[in-house]
Amino acid sequence: MRKKICIIYTGGTIGMVPGENGYVPSKSRLEDSLTGIGDLFKPGMPALEVIQFDPLLDSSNVSVPEWNKIGKTIADNYEKYDGFVVLHGTDTMSYSASALSFMLENLEKPVVFTGAQIPLCEIRSDGYSNIVSSVVIASEGNVKEVCIYFDGKLIRGCRSTKISSDRFAAFASPNFGLLADVGITVEYHDRGGLPKKNGDFKYTAFEEVPVGIIKMFPGIQIRLFESIMTKQLKGVVLETFGAGNIPSGSAGEIIPIIEKAYENGTLIVVCSQCIQGTVTLGTYETSKSLMDIGAVTGNDMTTEAALTKLIYLFSCHYPIDRIRKLMTENLRGEIG
Repeated sequence: MRKKICIIYTGGTIGMVPGENGYVPSKSRLEDSLTGIGDLFKPGMPALEVIQFDPLLDSSNVSVPEWNKIGKTIADNYEKYDGFVVLHGTDTMSYSASALSFMLENLEKPVVFTGAQIPLCEIRSDGYSNIVSSVVIASEGNVKEVCIYFDGKLIRGCRSTKISSDRFAAFASPNFGLLADVGITVEYHDRGGLPKKNGDFKYTAFEEVPVGIIKMFPGIQIRLFESIMTKQLKGVVLETFGAGNIPSGSAGEIIPIIEKAYENGTLIVVCSQCIQGTVTLGTYETSKSLMDIGAVTGNDMTTEAALTKLIYLFSCHYPIDRIRKLMTENLRGEIG
């Protein structure tokens, strides 16, 4: 039986056209372009149906409501299709792919995010090959998780990060191997790392959880951030140096403010600014103070995964002690 793939078009560069003030999403451009991609209609290819969002968005404007819309679209059509391809802008694709990784539990079908660095309306667009390969991967069904396909690489969604704004290889997976290399053939890699599925497919909508990211830098004046450390703040991803270090010279200011946030019930998750490696609190004296006041390690999670995982866990309404514990455990292959 011929397989069916759903293409969910959210917006992004891939379907944009020139406007008065730069590229803008186009409602008609994508479907016109798809009909011109002959490879999509060759024997052996799946049947395609397109769901187009309205309004279409530049991915800089994608946030929790759009993540929920994508997730609910997949959930509502889960039994109807064999796989899903999500066309999305590149700027926040790693955040969206991470978010969908958590909100779609016990996933048994491929959800492949892709897009383009050059719009389909322009010469040399990378969108053509990205769409065709994503559809093939979604129809083959070998990867039953949320992932990103770009420029010959298939990456676990909650392991991805955008590394380039002007190269076709826009995404990388710094702490985890590729799920597949795509050349003449699609070479899948059995990377493991996914916990055993424990039930039926489940979609969990995200709530508008008050969370934030604070990036350490030399000479940081942490008191500038004190005003946001209120009881309303549910979680903070602290991007630290190296393996979890903070500036020791500023620790006299940093630690009391972080401790105050912790006492207010804010969950502090420590990630590294390094694109590769893991956080090991206590390895250096400059990180032990964070461990002592109750911060939890983000291990080798990307910032995108840590932030969206926080939102997911708070949206599940778990007790704070359970959320603290689950932040350090591997739920969707986000931790090595």
